[in-house]
Amino acid sequence: MRSLLFVPGDSERKMEKAAASGADALILDLEDSVAPSRKIEARRLVAAFLSGADRGAGAPKLIVRVNALDTGLTDDDLAAVVAGAPHAILLPKAGSGADIQALSAAIAVEEAEAGLPDGAIRIHALITETAGGMLSAASFAGKSARLSALAWGAEDLAADIGASSNKDERGRYTDVFRLARSLTILAAAHAGVDAIDTVFTNFRDPDGLDAECRAAVRDGFSGKMAIHPDQVDVINAAFTPAPADVERAVRILALFAAAGPDAGVLSLDGKMIDRPHLRQAERVARRAGLEPGALPVQD
Repeated sequence: MRSLLFVPGDSERKMEKAAASGADALILDLEDSVAPSRKIEARRLVAAFLSGADRGAGAPKLIVRVNALDTGLTDDDLAAVVAGAPHAILLPKAGSGADIQALSAAIAVEEAEAGLPDGAIRIHALITETAGGMLSAASFAGKSARLSALAWGAEDLAADIGASSNKDERGRYTDVFRLARSLTILAAAHAGVDAIDTVFTNFRDPDGLDAECRAAVRDGFSGKMAIHPDQVDVINAAFTPAPADVERAVRILALFAAAGPDAGVLSLDGKMIDRPHLRQAERVARRAGLEPGALPVQD
């Protein structure tokens, strides 16, 4: 998933419009974009949208951002939406791996009641919205097989630590927020899941968004969250590998597949390639949207 577009869960019109945006995933929001008085209505609308949404090839993945565990709203959120079989639940303000375990157990109960296979619904987590989440970044690994992505956010973290801004006078993230970004990449790699970059809040600045996307690709993020449909095309373009890079990745995968599971160092175009090159090739192939069945099988 290159682009993950936030959509307020209390707006049927905006959800329908977002479905045609070209985003790889929609994050149907029950949290920050929904006023307390609208939470119940948002649950109803998101559940209805999930039940009627297109799930065919090319349709966006559907992710629901529930309210944080300490709000007392999470269980009601899950009770409303799990039966609609979203692709994943996004947990905001995740404080540690224990939160992932608690959410996974709660999802499992709702899956069973809805007749869904155990583990069908994945978990994405926003891990830097609190100081505790940042300091517990390594704890998210290995806590649930459902976990498939870690993301970072700068706005809530600023509020949690009392920062007046998350950027300096030149528009660059200050040290604490650069640390949050780095910890997310490292924690995702440690957990073996995707790293998702935070939103770019100025949706009227496509050049700035493109620059931030290119930096995210360079540093190892696999996708980026968006707050406006106009951002989707820019994100998708930045996170789509160049044809030459895809062609090279497929050649590397084919070489290692032919050499067998014990292959170490191989040669491509007169240059040495080894296991790190293989892992990078797998990442490029996935970013290009190649299905696992279309890639050479690796043991």
